[in-house]
Amino acid sequence: MLRRKMGYVDPSSGKDILGNRSLCFIFICAFGLVTLLQQILYGKNYIKSAQQFSRLKGDETGNWSGPINFSDDGSLKPARNGRKRYLENYGGSYEYNSTACRELRQDIMDVKVLTMVKTSDLFERWRNLQVCKWEQSKEETSNFKMSLSRCCNAPSFLFTTKRNTPAGTKLRYEVDTSGILPITTEVFKMFPDDMPYSKSQFKKCAVIGNGGIIKNSKCGKEIDSADFVFRCNIPPINDKYSADVGTKTDLVTINPSIITERFQKLEKWRRPFYEVLQNYENSSMVLPAFYNVRNTDVSFRVKYMLDDFDSQRGVFFFHPQYLLNVQRFWAVQGVRAKRLSSGLMLVTAALELCEEVHLYGFWAFPMNPSGIFITHHYYDNVKPRPGFHAMPHEIFNFIHMHTRGIINVHTGQCT
Repeated sequence: MLRRKMGYVDPSSGKDILGNRSLCFIFICAFGLVTLLQQILYGKNYIKSAQQFSRLKGDETGNWSGPINFSDDGSLKPARNGRKRYLENYGGSYEYNSTACRELRQDIMDVKVLTMVKTSDLFERWRNLQVCKWEQSKEETSNFKMSLSRCCNAPSFLFTTKRNTPAGTKLRYEVDTSGILPITTEVFKMFPDDMPYSKSQFKKCAVIGNGGIIKNSKCGKEIDSADFVFRCNIPPINDKYSADVGTKTDLVTINPSIITERFQKLEKWRRPFYEVLQNYENSSMVLPAFYNVRNTDVSFRVKYMLDDFDSQRGVFFFHPQYLLNVQRFWAVQGVRAKRLSSGLMLVTAALELCEEVHLYGFWAFPMNPSGIFITHHYYDNVKPRPGFHAMPHEIFNFIHMHTRGIINVHTGQCT
């Protein structure tokens, strides 16, 4: 009462010193700044995606399945309703180095890490790229092969041989690094004299993954036309699946866990396992015998069993140092997992042994690029142990390598 009578006025009255209004204003400014930074960092990709087909005119729009708008200058561009830019015609219709395809490839290369975009956005970019005829980039492929040669050298160290692992060697395991296997005379006899394959020995190779993406693809004939075919973990290739996956097999991996779980470690009856192998005719087998101590005896039994049946089939064991080097190589590329998949190991080897590498059945997502649910494998829906492999990161690398012209990844139907 006294202050009011004397005409006293509080100098801070009417001023919101760091009060609610000031804090609200600061929050709005900060939000605006973050939004602006997002537009600067990522905006160019979305601007490009809206513009990259504005040049397409005439017959080129025949491959467009989404709505098309006319811009003010008369050029064609896709409607932006949900960014539906799905381009059909998996056979490809545009040249690899055409302006449209360079922009489509850049659209994928702009995604530096898998977590940068939503999976649906990555699928869309991949679908759009299917209108482009794949073409091998000699420069990119050569550079990649040189990197692999320096780090891994499959033509010399893919398998354990008498040449790279003499008798008396103390072989260190891949995972059980404290464990050492002395290469006795008996073990030494199981090794081939030298590597059976040489650098770029085969012109066109097909590496077949077991993903559900290959189901109903009708790629069997195309796969069987390759000069050399790699397969993973003795998958079924009988009449029920051959139209999609083919039957030709030159090298197939066998995971010792399959022998343990399905064939009782070959400690009892061996003929059922031998009869399964008959589906692969004269193909060679490769096992990770020196991954850890448990794998060794089981892998050796495969060799003993085939010798008992007088089989001339080649049985090889991955060299543990080669697999360690491959693991380190892909870790630098962002594939960090407890264990690389058998498919990635074969793709890595194929890149050194073959001039041109084609991938079928490689996909790591529950939906295909069109958003349709697929099974994990083409023959069942049994999923691997969580956290053991880094399959999405492996496929992400394959997509980038396809875009760069290093490998050809097939995810659609074969013509």
